[in-house]
Amino acid sequence: MSKRLAICTLFEGSYHYGVGPLVNSLYASGFRGIVWAGYRGPLPPWAKPGKDTGCYWEYPVAEDCVIRFLPLETPAHLTNYKPDFLLRLLEKEAPDSAGIFYLDPDIVVAGAWRYFEEWSECGVAVCEDVNSPFAAQHPRRVGWRRFYAAHGITLHPGEAFYANGGFIGVRREQIAFLKLWKRLQDYLWESLGGAQYVGIGGGKPVEQRSGFAGCFDKTDQDALNATIEAADGIPVSFANKQEMGFAPGQALLPHALGPGKPWNKCYLTAALRGLPPRAVDKEYWQHAQGPIRVFTTGQLRAQRAALSIASALGRFIRRN
Repeated sequence: MSKRLAICTLFEGSYHYGVGPLVNSLYASGFRGIVWAGYRGPLPPWAKPGKDTGCYWEYPVAEDCVIRFLPLETPAHLTNYKPDFLLRLLEKEAPDSAGIFYLDPDIVVAGAWRYFEEWSECGVAVCEDVNSPFAAQHPRRVGWRRFYAAHGITLHPGEAFYANGGFIGVRREQIAFLKLWKRLQDYLWESLGGAQYVGIGGGKPVEQRSGFAGCFDKTDQDALNATIEAADGIPVSFANKQEMGFAPGQALLPHALGPGKPWNKCYLTAALRGLPPRAVDKEYWQHAQGPIRVFTTGQLRAQRAALSIASALGRFIRRN
C-alpha cells in the first residue's frame, strides 16, 4: 500500500470548536489516516474516551481515522509555530507519511480528498489570500528583499500571488521548503524580539516592529511568501482566492477569517446588519454533527435554525 499523507492543525482555547468540524469535513471528503493536533491548555471536552500513549492522546474519530493530540510547550504564538510543527511531524512523529497538509482550525474542507492528494503532486500547495496580489515592486515585497538580503538570502519575485498562511501541503521530498521557511522565520523572530509577536489577536502586537512599509505585519504569512520567493527550484502550486471563499465561486477550503468564527457568531444579529452567512458558516454547521460531536443536539438545532433564518434575511438586507 502506498504511503499516506497526514493532516495537522494547531489550536488552543475555544478553537477546539473548529478542530472537530474540520476533522469531520475531512472524513466526509474521503480522508483516512492520522490528524495531528498540536495544542496548548486542556484537551477538548469531546476528545474522550481516548488513549494516553505517554507522547500524545489518541482519539478515535471513525473507522481508519484518528486524532493524535500533541501537547506543546512552545512560548511562540501558535500561528508562528507552523514550520516547526510540520518539520517535527515529518522528521519524528510521522516519519512514514508521504507528506503533510496543515490547515487552520477555522477552515472546513468542501472538496474530495482525492483532489488534495493529486494537488500535492503539483508542488507545495498553497491558497491565494484575500489581500492578494502584491506586484513585484510592491513595498511589502521590497521590504522582504531588503530584510533577507541582510541575512545573505536572495529573493526572486515571480508570480504576484500572495499566499494565505492558514493552509499548506508539502510532500516529503519538498521538506527543504519547510526548513527554509523556519530559517526565514527564525531571522524574523530575532529581529522582532520573539515568536510571540504576531499580526493577529492573542499575541504581542507588531506595531512599530514590522519593518519597511509594514512588510511583516502578518509575520508567519509574510515569511511564508518570502520563502516562496527564496525557494529557487521548489515548485509551488497556487489555488486562487475563491478556493477559501474570498471571491465568488465554489470554495474548496472555506476559511473563517477574522473574529466572527462560526462557533461564536450571532447569525441573526449579523444578518440584520447586512452581513448574511458565509460559505464557511454553512459548511461548518453541515459538518458539526459528526462523527465528532462538538455540540449537543439542542445547540445544533438552534444554530441551524438561526443560520436558515439569517440566510433568508440576507436575501433582503445587504450592507451598502
